[in-house]
Amino acid sequence: MSKGLVCVFGANGFLGHYVVRRLAKDGWRIRACVRRPHIAGDLKVMGGVGQIQVVQANVRYKKSVARAVHGCDAVINLAGILVEQGRQSFNAVHVLGAQNIAEAAREAGIENIVHLSALGANGDSDSAYARSKAKSELAVLSIVQKADILRPSILFGEGDGFFTRFAKLANMSLVLPLIGGGTTKFQPLYVDDLAQAICKITNQGTTGQIWEFGGAQTFSFKKLLQFTLDAIDKKRLLLPVPWGVSSLMGMFGEISGYIPLVKPFLTRDQVKLLKIDNVVSGNYPGLTDLGIEAETIAAIIPDSLAHFRKYGQFHQATVS
Repeated sequence: MSKGLVCVFGANGFLGHYVVRRLAKDGWRIRACVRRPHIAGDLKVMGGVGQIQVVQANVRYKKSVARAVHGCDAVINLAGILVEQGRQSFNAVHVLGAQNIAEAAREAGIENIVHLSALGANGDSDSAYARSKAKSELAVLSIVQKADILRPSILFGEGDGFFTRFAKLANMSLVLPLIGGGTTKFQPLYVDDLAQAICKITNQGTTGQIWEFGGAQTFSFKKLLQFTLDAIDKKRLLLPVPWGVSSLMGMFGEISGYIPLVKPFLTRDQVKLLKIDNVVSGNYPGLTDLGIEAETIAAIIPDSLAHFRKYGQFHQATVS
């Protein structure tokens, strides 16, 4: 028996795929909302025949959001960006987009709303990304008080934006940069653990709770880069880069973003984010409160990065 119809914005993202798969397994009918349906056909095969409907919706446009949530029982907002490009600005996607979704849900009588924010969301932050995430939380809760806010740490899994990114860089460069000296702390979270948490929260119904989700262990940025190198059996120089030089690298990264099909490796705003530890505060409930045991990076990352080794999964580690 179906649990109802859930609308998922950002369904075609890294996290979105895991969430859709989990929701389908839990028995929900899913309206997967994406900006470009023609490249999201793989979402349809994650559930039974007719269980998942892929629709076009853009969180920046109220009418498309209202059409998407019509007739739904729950709404999950995963839409987000790490880099501003064109009309896809932090304010447009994170703040106005979240406001559009919350308003459409309220008008449709939907109170079961999950909104994805981020650890480090802070209205006083130097980072525009962190400020926009804080504003998005306020926008959602001011409209639907029963919405739940989720603040995860950086996510890992096959094709992630951290370990995979630096493994690619290690294949192209003999040097990996330790931004700000590499002392910033992270609590990497397995993407499927977050997907499981989102589904459990949606299943039980939201109550206006704020959640913080971090992984099983805390690492410095330097330790994470060294772990990545060990996983792909490569030796590279880990070069400390002062904050000032890091900002300059970020500026050049932003300039490269103007080249078609090129995603900036680093921006000045991301450098600002890296100045603050990305770990849970302990002031809010997390994975353990939902009965979820966090996966470690050691259990997931080596296999997910196997294709970066010289002979892939058949690679034999170099004897030092």
